[in-house]
Amino acid sequence: HIHRQTYLALRLLLLTFVRTCELVEARWEEINFEKAMWVIPAERMKMNLPHIVPLSRQSLAIFRELKEMNGNREFIFPGYYNPRTHMCKNTMLVAIKRMGYNGKMTGHGFRSLALGILKEKLGYAHEIADRQLAHVPKSSVDRAYDRALFLPQRIKMMQEYADYIDSIG
Repeated sequence: HIHRQTYLALRLLLLTFVRTCELVEARWEEINFEKAMWVIPAERMKMNLPHIVPLSRQSLAIFRELKEMNGNREFIFPGYYNPRTHMCKNTMLVAIKRMGYNGKMTGHGFRSLALGILKEKLGYAHEIADRQLAHVPKSSVDRAYDRALFLPQRIKMMQEYADYIDSIG
């Protein structure tokens, strides 16, 4: 048995494959329901660049449920004991262990899982999937010149991925 908020957080990790800290520290102002976009500000990203996360219908439904639960809070996932701060990222790791996946899965593991599915099952190019993971090109020349976001492809990809997850679940 896990708290509903924790379940929804795990589900969003699966559907958005952001880093755990990016999810638990999310604020309502970052979510654009009309455009189906989540823009994570640069200061919360590992590479210190803003990151756009296209939201599938499934992700939007989860954010709407969370809005009903926590819409009056600053954080989408407020802390259980101190709702003025965000939920502890270890909460999800504890839930994963409780579900019997100790040593088999982590919050970061959802990112690896997504990359494999996107490339092997859905046929997406590595560059497109990699941008969704907020990875930057490895070479300094590519970083200087390659600023492609692949946003139209990523919007389509995120919905196809969510539909795929629903089809196997």
